Amino acid sequence: LTHYHVREQEETLFGFPDNDSRDLFRLLLNRVSGVGPKVAMSILSGMNTNDFKQAVVAGDIDTISKIKGIGKKTAERIVLELRDKVGMKEAWETQQADPANVSPRQKAQNDSLLALISLGYKQNDARKAVSKVPADISAPDEILRAALRLLQQG
Repeated sequence: LTHYHVREQEETLFGFPDNDSRDLFRLLLNRVSGVGPKVAMSILSGMNTNDFKQAVVAGDIDTISKIKGIGKKTAERIVLELRDKVGMKEAWETQQADPANVSPRQKAQNDSLLALISLGYKQNDARKAVSKVPADISAPDEILRAALRLLQQG
């Protein structure tokens, strides 16, 4: 998989081993100010995509700033710009996945997570609330109600 990047003075072709890497590269280029192709490639070579996404969602600036070429300010900017964009894609993909591979509880949790995010809750807060819902609650609407109660309690 490739990405064709055009600037005034140069044209560059970047290659990627999988869709996740290319999508993350494009997300970094398009959403984070001050991150160009070289920094984005440095991020991809310094950490695997899943670990990077988890660090962003968790707001783990220290882990991100350990990547060569990424300082604390850039790491903070990456977390600020991408925190709510990185994990929503995974929840959506899980929702669209083959039903045989997704348990009914997991599908209900993902439906509830997407609903909370669409209501304006931060992804990290929504994910924590959904994960705290007791396992005996399995219907999506019940999980959503329970998660909303948890979010209102603080």
